[in-house]
Amino acid sequence: MRVLVTGGAGFIGSHVVEALQARGHEAVVYDVRHGPGADVRDPSAAGRALAGVDAVCHQAAMVGLGAGFGDAAEYVSHNDLGTAVLLAAMADAGVRHLVLAGSMVVYGEGRYECRRHGVVRPGPRAVADLDAGRFDPACPVCGADLPPGLVGEDAPADPRNVYATTKLAQEHLASAWARATGGSAVSLRYHNVYGPRMPRDTPYAGVASFFRSALARGEAPRVYEDGAQRRDFVHVRDVAAANATALEARSATGTLTVYNTGSGDPHTVGEMARALAEAHGGPMPVVTGEYRLGDVRHITADSARLRAELGWKPEVGFADGVVEFARAGMRDA
Repeated sequence: MRVLVTGGAGFIGSHVVEALQARGHEAVVYDVRHGPGADVRDPSAAGRALAGVDAVCHQAAMVGLGAGFGDAAEYVSHNDLGTAVLLAAMADAGVRHLVLAGSMVVYGEGRYECRRHGVVRPGPRAVADLDAGRFDPACPVCGADLPPGLVGEDAPADPRNVYATTKLAQEHLASAWARATGGSAVSLRYHNVYGPRMPRDTPYAGVASFFRSALARGEAPRVYEDGAQRRDFVHVRDVAAANATALEARSATGTLTVYNTGSGDPHTVGEMARALAEAHGGPMPVVTGEYRLGDVRHITADSARLRAELGWKPEVGFADGVVEFARAGMRDA
């Protein structure tokens, strides 16, 4: 199979390329890092890149919370316009198989179940609560504490920041494309991907990159809130394998299928910071109590559907993955 990998020179994309090649496929790298002639927003360039392609693995995106709402137009341009241009070119070229880099950020907060009121969906956290150090959302009915659980793919979407909004829009575009063309579309909703080749010293990256970048500078990782935020840290090679598996599966036509893509082994942000510092031999993290308004408190995946339907399972455990990441090189953004 000949697969066009958009963003194929980036963090996740480069691992996807390697995973495809290891399985005997031909991976065609299409990445703006190779010059303006490879911008996914350019219809002519996208059309040329699709020549002779059997499937597309769409990794190209602007990621992370960024520097503020002033980035909104750039996020929409790269993520949503870029996806629309690519899908239109695929429709013209007769390419009918897509795997999209989705994200768990489309859910907003994770799954919560009140002991009295069952499953509830807390709204965005109030600034007054965050300023007072009350980071955990409460039951919107009775105000009780809410133990977090695992989010399934059927949970309603509730994007809480610009990046999340664009990732949900990408899925809607992919779904519309699949219906219009009879194509097959899969969105892998990545959880917190980490591992070798993460970009360093950039606000457009995940929390593991922030911590690792600080350690590389000889600084203590700075942990927001109280460090007890729960996340599912999944190794980049496992994510790459999920992409290759989804490309080979050829799922249902005329529709979009979504799969959570996580390790199934939740850890707190503070645990990640401490584990990285210990493995790197650098200064231990500092818990700041600061917060970012677009962040959510707890979001961890139930990846059972991906395991059951496609037979994928993660291979890299948290302890081994963190040690490798602590010693691996990082890349310029």
